[in-house]
Amino acid sequence: MQTNLDLTLVALADPTRRAILQRLSRGEARVTEVAQPFAMSLNGVSKHIRMLERADLVRRRRAGRDHFLSFNPRPLDEAADWIARQRAFWTERLDALDALLKAEVRAAAMESGKARGARRTAKRKKPPG
Repeated sequence: MQTNLDLTLVALADPTRRAILQRLSRGEARVTEVAQPFAMSLNGVSKHIRMLERADLVRRRRAGRDHFLSFNPRPLDEAADWIARQRAFWTERLDALDALLKAEVRAAAMESGKARGARRTAKRKKPPG
């Protein structure tokens, strides 16, 4: 079963659907007005519109024989929230990894310095011979 986020992301994956949303972000429009700029049949554009409706990104209003479409930004807001949470989580995790790796490099440098110091001390203590 697809989640709302899945439906939103699938709907946004297509450039035609993104163009439809961009047009509708300027205001309500008839289906025929939305379809006009695309080099495809009205039936083809209708399939894209149905995908946007399933994702609740587009709402349809009927007035007689006319069908008017409007943009619903709520699913985009929900997707943006999810993306922001993922970004925060992974930024935190990567920052922790970076700190751990830097600490390991410092520890290795200190160990290497101690080993060099011990070799120098051993060379100085060696009796001539």
